[in-house]
Amino acid sequence: MALHYYCRHCGVKVGSLDHSYVHSEKLGFDHLTNEERNDMISYKDNGDLHVKTICEDCQEALERNPDYHQYHSFIQ
Repeated sequence: MALHYYCRHCGVKVGSLDHSYVHSEKLGFDHLTNEERNDMISYKDNGDLHVKTICEDCQEALERNPDYHQYHSFIQ
């Protein structure tokens, strides 16, 4: 089992962690509401977790263009 982080905007893989060494409390998942958790975390058939995050490139694009926050996906 592993945690895989993907950018919610462009889909690039940001990184992975071996799930057996990490507790969800240490990752801050316990601070998310149920709605946030449902939106950001998905469970795969093999037991892996896929977590939506934001990559550095998309974060920089959002900082330069704040109006992009209104779009679910702004990458062409």
